[in-house]
Amino acid sequence: MVFWIASGAGLAIAYLFGSVPTGYLAGKLFKGIDIREHGSRSTGATNVLRTLGKWPASAVLLVDVLKGVGAIVFARWFYSWLYALPSVTPPAALDLQTSLPWAVCLAGLAALLGHGRSIWLNFTGGKSAATELGVLLAISWPVGLGAATAFGVVLAISRIVSLASMLAALTAIVLICGLEQPLPYRLLVIAGGLYVMARHRANIQRLLVGTEPRLGQRSLESKT
Repeated sequence: MVFWIASGAGLAIAYLFGSVPTGYLAGKLFKGIDIREHGSRSTGATNVLRTLGKWPASAVLLVDVLKGVGAIVFARWFYSWLYALPSVTPPAALDLQTSLPWAVCLAGLAALLGHGRSIWLNFTGGKSAATELGVLLAISWPVGLGAATAFGVVLAISRIVSLASMLAALTAIVLICGLEQPLPYRLLVIAGGLYVMARHRANIQRLLVGTEPRLGQRSLESKT
């Protein structure tokens, strides 16, 4: 029982890593505004760029990536430490080598959920693309680097952040399935990529009708 309670606490901490409302805090710090009332009303780095400028957006992007990295690093340390505690007896069928990748998988999903549904923002938030990149870099840097490269190339060509984010998520899915990676990591990247895609539903609709703003353009929401 102690093992399962501690495991649940570990996932809650991973969620809290992801739930830090970076974009919201940047709005309050730099302009004293609630960024959810401006631009696209998202707390992600793209809306911060349009609303606050380049340097605040860069800081938000970096911290959001580090949230994903931090959640994975914490999960690896925490569950290794938990198994080493003499007072905690894990189930006999769950050895550390088998269970750690699953714990990392769940922690990564918890961090993504935290970013998109932050407890500090009444369960609203960003679209989790930057935090997913952090998760990818922490579990498999080649996959993370491949996704980042795809993002950069698509963004340079299209100047549309949402399109670049979604194609980066799809690239990560292809790469993780093509490389030698544990099954839990593959499931994490697939589920995380689908979650990021789902968070971009409104962007997909605007892309289909040709109204999705490019970098340097104001969003439709900000115009209205």
